[in-house]
Amino acid sequence: MQLALNASAALNVILAVFFVGAVLTVNTGNTLASPAIVRQPTHMVVPVTPSMRVTRSAGVSGISSRQNIAPKSTARLDFLEASPYHDQSGIPVNTHKNKAPLTTKVVSVERIVGPKATGETCNIVIDHAGKMPYWEGQSAGVIPPGIDPKRNKPYGVRLYSIASTRYGDKFDGKTMTLCVRRATYWDPELGREDPAKKGVCSNYLCDAKPGTELALTGPSGKVMLMPEATPEAPIIMLATGTGIAPYRGFLRRLFVENTEASDKFKGLAWLFLGVANSDALLYDEDWKSMQEKYPDQFRYDVALSREQKNKKGGKMYIQDKVEEYGKEVFELMNLGAHIYFCGLKGMMPGVLEAMENVAKDQGLSWEDTLKAWKKSGQWHVEVY
Repeated sequence: MQLALNASAALNVILAVFFVGAVLTVNTGNTLASPAIVRQPTHMVVPVTPSMRVTRSAGVSGISSRQNIAPKSTARLDFLEASPYHDQSGIPVNTHKNKAPLTTKVVSVERIVGPKATGETCNIVIDHAGKMPYWEGQSAGVIPPGIDPKRNKPYGVRLYSIASTRYGDKFDGKTMTLCVRRATYWDPELGREDPAKKGVCSNYLCDAKPGTELALTGPSGKVMLMPEATPEAPIIMLATGTGIAPYRGFLRRLFVENTEASDKFKGLAWLFLGVANSDALLYDEDWKSMQEKYPDQFRYDVALSREQKNKKGGKMYIQDKVEEYGKEVFELMNLGAHIYFCGLKGMMPGVLEAMENVAKDQGLSWEDTLKAWKKSGQWHVEVY
């Protein structure tokens, strides 16, 4: 009997050892598997208009949608670069002229403002099949179909700042993106919009469907090109409304695409955007994501005229933001920064006055300061 008890005890010990071993094996396996769940896989940017979206592995939880936006494209992009990459001597200009425009097709049209925005703005992706190369900061001309009743001639060209990098939102160098606000006219006497006075081209673009043909000219312009020869130079960007377009190209090149320009950029990119309200902010999620990913290299400030107040208690316009941060702006300009202005021309008087006030506060001659900035090529203006 004693032998039986001893055998039973020995068997219990053996079973206990096997049980503990199995538990340790399971726990060890879980421990090793945990990083696979938490670890972020290689990201692939998916060009979904208007924002940058990212595919991720299943099982990753506890991450906000904004954090899911990847800051880099996976593939190295170099097939549309100059040599060296900042050489602007061969930049394409007027490849397609008014009398011989390029026939392209619309890929997608998407409204990118909220219901309370003052007007409708659309993100429009166009397939040019690689036949209209361009650089960031350039514009494209669109010729709407039809006859202008005022002249009894075909409609002329309407220029739009390009809102994508040279590689396009699909990273294949075959598309371009436009940011277009639908132009309408409210007739106070009629108490409604007057369709006879609506913007012909903007409405044609915003109403376009995938596959709609567009006649494009250009690209045009060299005023808004990026200062890539000096990658340490800060870039200050001021936009009202759809004036954000060229800066979307700038910022995607610097912080989204895998390019030499992105690798070499060591400066600060600072975006000021002025719109009426929060619903009118354009590509807001993208800018907030960049701000989180690159807090030392990207700043983002907005002026919401119908929601914010300036220091005097009035509406907050973009010039008020410039004056608020005027000392920093001037310091950056003195360090070689380039400052860009794009949007409605009505923004410029207020901005110039604000900057003149900042100059006076610092005991500087605004006239001499502005002259020096223009002479050194630091001042870039494209307003309409």
